Amino acid sequence: MQVTETLSEGLKREFQMVISAGEIDSAVEERLVEMAPQVNLHGFRPGKAPVKILRQRFGKAVLGEAIDKIVREGMASAFDDRSLTPAFEPELDFGEYKDGEDLSFTVKSEILPEIKPMDFSSLELVQLEVPAKDEDVQSELERFAEAMRETTDVEEARPAESGDVVVIDFVGKVDGEEFAGGSAEGYHLELGAGAFIPGFEDQLIGVSPGEEKDVNVKFPDDYGAENLAGKDAVFAVKLTGLKAKTEAKLDDDLAKKVGMDDLAALKAQIAERITGSYSQAARARMKQELFDKLDEAHEFESPPTLVEREFEQIWAEVKQQLEGDKADEVREGKSDEELEADYRKVATRRVRLGLLLAEIGKQNSIEITEQDIGQAIRAQAANFPGQEQMVYEYYQKNPQALGQVQAPILEDKVVDFILELAKVEKRSATPEELMETAGDKEKSEEA
Repeated sequence: MQVTETLSEGLKREFQMVISAGEIDSAVEERLVEMAPQVNLHGFRPGKAPVKILRQRFGKAVLGEAIDKIVREGMASAFDDRSLTPAFEPELDFGEYKDGEDLSFTVKSEILPEIKPMDFSSLELVQLEVPAKDEDVQSELERFAEAMRETTDVEEARPAESGDVVVIDFVGKVDGEEFAGGSAEGYHLELGAGAFIPGFEDQLIGVSPGEEKDVNVKFPDDYGAENLAGKDAVFAVKLTGLKAKTEAKLDDDLAKKVGMDDLAALKAQIAERITGSYSQAARARMKQELFDKLDEAHEFESPPTLVEREFEQIWAEVKQQLEGDKADEVREGKSDEELEADYRKVATRRVRLGLLLAEIGKQNSIEITEQDIGQAIRAQAANFPGQEQMVYEYYQKNPQALGQVQAPILEDKVVDFILELAKVEKRSATPEELMETAGDKEKSEEA
């Protein structure tokens, strides 16, 4: 194959390639010889049909397959001979082909930049260590006890109070007409919990079992159902039962309800969970600091097409947010042009860091194992109780989704590798300090 490099500009490369008619004929012949033992033709013993006959019968069908093989092998050689790696699948532009003639085509691509990772031992990072505070454990324990409170029937004759659970039948109407989802029987509603439309629960305070009351409310302007948003509604409510919540007791019985031996064991579990969440936040903070320093320490060009694809994904998400209720928070007073410029910087940074981490992993033989992938998928499946098998099948049938699982695994492995070499100072901190530093990092990243 004749290969001529016609463009070498930054990361852009173009090649003009010509496959001779002889190469094509030889590739077709080779493929026919390979398939001959599996072909049965009338008048010949199985697998013994002459290649000449096979060419007459299958030549045109094999031609495309043969050309595809030559093209792919030729492209691979063109890049390998020049020690280049395509950033994505090259674009091919074929000229008109006539049987028996040479085939000419153009290859257009962008290559990965040459990346020389820094000496990671020169990195200095801070890892915050935040233990669970006693008051946080106590607050979490109290919230847990509150959530575990049971209800008992109110035996005395009295009206409903805030904190009671009322059992109600209700029918809701807007403009005198019932609407979908506006009716129920035997519904349990905790007064004061804020589960219903604002004002609904308050109007049931003071109502006794057996009584009926018309509750007048207005649906919020941002209510999920557009046909009800901002509308006045009347609910005909009948209170059929009254229940009171039992006292929230912090004792061993509370712990045993969730399978713990005693209250001390439950407290220890809560403390471990809180400390674990702080550890995750601290790692995220240190990881962000690491990425900032890696970004500053490496200078290389990013393939424009990869940056553009990353930006398009980011911008599609941003546009959805701009059409939502929190558009002002997203926009922060900026025009579309200003936002686009900001997010192009984000896209460029993501691509640069992705290429850098991939190169570090390649140079240091950091690999993702089947065990790593299985563990990640099991963690995903755990979020869907009873549907675990569906999750497993989804990843089996969707290689792209599997790739999305692999990317963060490789990132974490590379980060761990770098942290082993870097100078990491462990520093005690309070939860407030951790959140403050994380907030500062987010602001600096946005800027």
